[in-house]
Amino acid sequence: MKKIPYEEIKNYLESIPGVVVIDMKGNVVYVNEQCAGYFGMSRDSIYGKNIKEVFPQTKMIEGLKLDEPGLRFYNSYLGIGISVQVPVYEGNKKIGLLEYDVTQSSEKLYDLSRDYGNFLDQELLNLEKEIIEKRDSRYSISSIIGGSEAILEVKKKIITAAKSNSTVIIKGETGTGKELVAHAIHNLSGRRRNRIVKINATAFPETLIESELFGYEGGAFTGAKRTGKKGKFEMADKGTLFIDEINNMPMSVQPKLLRVLQEREIERIGGNKDISVDVRVIAATNEDLQELIYENRFREDLYYRLNVIEIEVPTLRARLEDIEDLVTEKIKELNIELGADVERATAPAVNFLKKYNWPGNVRQLHNVVERAMNFSKGKELTKEDFQVAMTGTCAAGEKTKTKMIQSSRCSIEEARNNAEKQLIEDTLKMCGNNKTKTAECLDIARPLLYQKMKRLGIKT
Repeated sequence: MKKIPYEEIKNYLESIPGVVVIDMKGNVVYVNEQCAGYFGMSRDSIYGKNIKEVFPQTKMIEGLKLDEPGLRFYNSYLGIGISVQVPVYEGNKKIGLLEYDVTQSSEKLYDLSRDYGNFLDQELLNLEKEIIEKRDSRYSISSIIGGSEAILEVKKKIITAAKSNSTVIIKGETGTGKELVAHAIHNLSGRRRNRIVKINATAFPETLIESELFGYEGGAFTGAKRTGKKGKFEMADKGTLFIDEINNMPMSVQPKLLRVLQEREIERIGGNKDISVDVRVIAATNEDLQELIYENRFREDLYYRLNVIEIEVPTLRARLEDIEDLVTEKIKELNIELGADVERATAPAVNFLKKYNWPGNVRQLHNVVERAMNFSKGKELTKEDFQVAMTGTCAAGEKTKTKMIQSSRCSIEEARNNAEKQLIEDTLKMCGNNKTKTAECLDIARPLLYQKMKRLGIKT
């Protein structure tokens, strides 16, 4: 690199407003032409004088105590000014102080103040936007409760997945916390400052799922908005799209989803141009997709495109040692929601919970804890509180096992239907036939619950 000659350095200093340098006694050793004019004196008459003689309002004498650069405000005949003071060192020895101006008059200060105010307003708007968008991403990896080996393995996989932009498939039974895992991956990834957008493949009829994913142009179909509408892919641009229950994605939409994953482009319904999207896709399934491929209900090429990183969320019955931690955390959360002051679940109560099979997994456990807190009269949840909360549930679990054994002579499909019907009937009973709460407990959309009830002949 070429060394800058001394004369050129002086030229740079002459371009900076208000440059003055003093030694450790406060005497001026350098002043540029602009600053001398500001003082109303010639440069030669300033050299060697104490800075207080030249500029009585100065704060440079106090600045000699500085070890690092600092900001100073001062008054002059032009009004309020702002300067920056920088200690000057020779080796490790401080030999003086350099000062230069940011503003030299009140007028300039007011302009600076206005500009700074506008900057802060914009930053607050950006912060507000970030806070609003963070509401879409409610969970982090610390929200995944438990210290079992199975859960620690899931957390390791989440951290690995967060370092990549590859697609992720999250597998697990209903109620295991697949959405929580998706949010945790997003919040650890480089996309965390942007949105995570969710779509449930069963929440929309087949005729609408495509428009929800890819959007539409104005007038594309009857009832469409004149201005058109962005789809979930566009909404998730630069962020993450979480497709829940992808096992129920209609076959007619799957090729279009595959194209987006391959080409990184979408085309709105009724549109004629490709729109580039930068989206990381995370999908979740509560069914074996390879089995669905065999049944011609899921495309094999889409499966392999999605299954780059695979995370399987364990069932609650596979990590019963986490029940105490899960119950404790849920009690804290419900104390705030319900205005309660329950402190803990007793040891006999926790042991009682560990003996149950939990077909509805963590979601079912949370529901049972909430029911128990509503029944409880004290500051501890007892075994009896949970027995009341789970009236019929344990017996139902045994009936489910019996029916599964009896169905061994039936086809796999019949056995699955019997188990699914029993689970839905038991959950409906536990939720007082409230279908909204039942759907939440089963971690499915309410329209899907109605479909399953109709298919399985369940009446309430």
